Amino acid sequence: MVEVIRAETAGFCMGVDLALNKLDSLIEKNESGKIYILGPIIHNPQVLEDYEKKGVITAKTPEDVPEGAYVVIRAHGIPKAVEEELRQRGVNVIDATCPKVKKAQLLIQRNTEDNRVLLLYGEDSHPEVKGLLSYGPAGPHLFDSRDELQAIDLDPDQKYCLAAQTTQDRSVYTDCISYLESKGIDFITLNTICDATRQRQDEAISLSGEVDHMIVVGGRISGNTRRLVQVVETAGTKCTHVETAEELPFEELKKLNKIGLTAGASTPKHLVDSIQQIVENI
Repeated sequence: MVEVIRAETAGFCMGVDLALNKLDSLIEKNESGKIYILGPIIHNPQVLEDYEKKGVITAKTPEDVPEGAYVVIRAHGIPKAVEEELRQRGVNVIDATCPKVKKAQLLIQRNTEDNRVLLLYGEDSHPEVKGLLSYGPAGPHLFDSRDELQAIDLDPDQKYCLAAQTTQDRSVYTDCISYLESKGIDFITLNTICDATRQRQDEAISLSGEVDHMIVVGGRISGNTRRLVQVVETAGTKCTHVETAEELPFEELKKLNKIGLTAGASTPKHLVDSIQQIVENI
């Protein structure tokens, strides 16, 4: 039998739990009105499918949410102007933005009021990043690596504000801080990377050193899940990213003695449990 070592941090984080609890509570209380979510409330296709069966409608644009309806703001948050527009149209807004993301939004707003230019470490297409950018002044710089930061033509006479998407790699962020310091840039650093993200990554790296192979469970559109795969592979351990048990490389896993298991912050416990059971019985 294969030995499976499961990370203690695998599965839902606090922000995801809170968002889903708000949605569940609304579903329970709401007897007649339609409930919308603006984009996926969390990045897990299995969870979204379950809510679809309960009648929750995923709106692709704010205009898809009619006046008087309920809309639950996703855990990743939405752009400031979009939220204001929804409220002005008479939509009932339930804010399920992760508290860590909300804190990052407000920190960016507060620390760019003196015309500091925002330098944001994050993924261009990620919904959280779109929301974070909306809380700073126009003309921010977005980068996803130290190389991309180095490619930005920074003005030595300009003041900057450095922030990060909450699920980014802390070691890369630290590297970017060192680079800006070496250039003599006038900047302030915001501590916006979530501690739960750091703990999850640190545990994945530590666990990867004890096993022959790592399995990371989570949605492919989940940034924090992809980052777990990245940090494990960077540590030198073979890693497989799966959304469901059907994607497991059974033939390869049969040859191994010890396998590590972790999961992204939007991966439900029952999914991790089932994969652990299947792997242990290979």
